[in-house]
Amino acid sequence: MGSRPLRQCHQVGVADDRAAGAPSALGLLVHQHPHPQRVVLGESGGVEHRLRRVEAVRYADAAVARILRKELDAGPVAGLHAFLALWRGIVLASDFRAGCPVLAVAVEEPPADETPPALVAATEAFDRWEELLAEALREHGAAPDRAPGLATLIVASVEGAIAMCRAKRSMKPLDQVAQQLEALIVSALDRSA
Repeated sequence: MGSRPLRQCHQVGVADDRAAGAPSALGLLVHQHPHPQRVVLGESGGVEHRLRRVEAVRYADAAVARILRKELDAGPVAGLHAFLALWRGIVLASDFRAGCPVLAVAVEEPPADETPPALVAATEAFDRWEELLAEALREHGAAPDRAPGLATLIVASVEGAIAMCRAKRSMKPLDQVAQQLEALIVSALDRSA
């Protein structure tokens, strides 16, 4: 690391959160990472920082995928509940200052001449979560042609609701999205019965 003191180095997550002194979403997600110093160190904009962002997104991806794999065995509604509970916990534990680190990377404007590796990792994360959800939907009876679209809707809705919760400092958007998504999942599974 350069000559900047550790307290001035950036954690991976949402830049505005760091500036406001909030814990990063990643910080809340990776507190059990075997080598947390490898995740959080790196100066903003430098090569090391970019590599740490990739590692952080991949770690968040793996953590979410692990939770989804475990809970989706009980069905798509159980997987949805676990996905929602994870983000509810992160948003509330940070007093609405942290959100999804994958989304944070995804919404940053990339340089015109490159696709940053962190953005590629974010794409892979969203794809993995969608694939896990779509597979569970199909396995539990959703129409094979409907499952991928419903999985995308779940991921996009939850990610968007997290951002809205932070802006409104209320869990109401996530609660409303949860209710609607659960109804859609139940409907998709009932139609196949």
